Amino acid sequence: MAAPYVALLVLAIGLPPLLLLIAWKRWRRGRSARHAIVVVLGDVGRSPRMQYHALSLAKWGFSVTLLGYCNSKPYDELLHNDRIRIVHLTELQRLAVGLHILQYGVKVVFQAVNLLWKLMCSEPAAYIFLQNPPGLPAIAVCWFVGCLCGSKLVIDWHNYGYSIMGLVHGPSHCLVLLAKWYEKLCGRLSHLNLCVTSEMRGDLAENWGIKAVTLYDKPASFFKETPLDLQHRLFMKLGHTYSAFRASSEPSDQAAERSTFTERDAKSGTVTRLHGRPALLVSSTSWTEDEDFSILLVALEKFEQLIQSGESLPSLVCVITGKGPLKEYYSRLIGRKHFQYIRVCTPWLEAEDYPLLLGSADLGICLHKSSSGLDLPMKVVDMFGCCLPVCAVNFRCLHELVKHEENGLVFEDAEELAAQLQMLFSKFPHPAGKLNQFRKNLQESKQLRWDESWKQTVLPLLTDT
Repeated sequence: MAAPYVALLVLAIGLPPLLLLIAWKRWRRGRSARHAIVVVLGDVGRSPRMQYHALSLAKWGFSVTLLGYCNSKPYDELLHNDRIRIVHLTELQRLAVGLHILQYGVKVVFQAVNLLWKLMCSEPAAYIFLQNPPGLPAIAVCWFVGCLCGSKLVIDWHNYGYSIMGLVHGPSHCLVLLAKWYEKLCGRLSHLNLCVTSEMRGDLAENWGIKAVTLYDKPASFFKETPLDLQHRLFMKLGHTYSAFRASSEPSDQAAERSTFTERDAKSGTVTRLHGRPALLVSSTSWTEDEDFSILLVALEKFEQLIQSGESLPSLVCVITGKGPLKEYYSRLIGRKHFQYIRVCTPWLEAEDYPLLLGSADLGICLHKSSSGLDLPMKVVDMFGCCLPVCAVNFRCLHELVKHEENGLVFEDAEELAAQLQMLFSKFPHPAGKLNQFRKNLQESKQLRWDESWKQTVLPLLTDT
């Protein structure tokens, strides 16, 4: 029973000084027309779209304050931008006592007070950009500050928070129903709304009464194909920690450098791909309930069986990046497998190494299903930016991104994914194979990058308001 009293204590202690600060700020100055605040009630380093917003705002003359948790390193471009200041939010660790719903209440109150304090300590802004989800309690807090300081609230709808909660608690749980009511009510308080798909835009309009503009995720400029010499450097670097990148045999010239995939000549410095090298698969995952990782494991087992039966297929190195609650569970499952021709590693890469890995890979795998069916996997956007073909599990609006048989393949289950892997790697690495045709299609598509998309879609909205 101590939890609600803790919440009340936090609120009682935090609110009076906040109100005094608010009064002082309103008396001292108004909002700054060329300042924007970007709010992520989550890990900034794992929120690329909001980092891109901050970079775009800075590029078009805004000074930017980026609020969020700093558990992972953001992009170097953001860290080195003089117009962007990162302000750390304090993360409350899960309490060990009390009912779950009371623990959640304490967390929400703490987040609300902490976010309110940080916002009021920041320079007043013309715009507050907020990522949703998570929107509880951030939407109400940002709207409140906007009312006091004359800031316009811009909500960027990546998904629905209540649908993600529903994966854990079930759709009829009281917390899920409360979150849905809150999200629907407070979501209407914004001045501008952005969303990630056309289907979400329609759903927001029809079921929520919210008019939004679709801003598709687009790759940043640093997601591109990786030159062979940089691939080699990356493989050698990763090889210090992960055996999957280390060569299984030494080069004849002891002065040469060799990874699993590449070799650098000691005299000329020329990098070449090894003959008979394995294929490199990359799957970026959040290790959560909306990604059924067992699909990939079963498909890999079937691929292994095909090689053992005599099929002319390459061995595989499967790199699965990311952090999340189910990583330890699936890592144990991987450890119990006895693959002979497949090596699996699960690194957490530095921000600057992830684009290099995608630009070096042969195929991307996406297991994202979407809790609402209305968002799109940004990991696929990044893969396409690197001209990396993708096999992606199907869901409601995936067609807005992945074009089956054009830039990749869509599958329904492990059986279909295994068949696709067999087909794609049957001629590997011959340029006449289907895999290279998909890559060529991506190279010729001249994809729009984030900067240009943001300039066309978002900048006019800011100019007009």
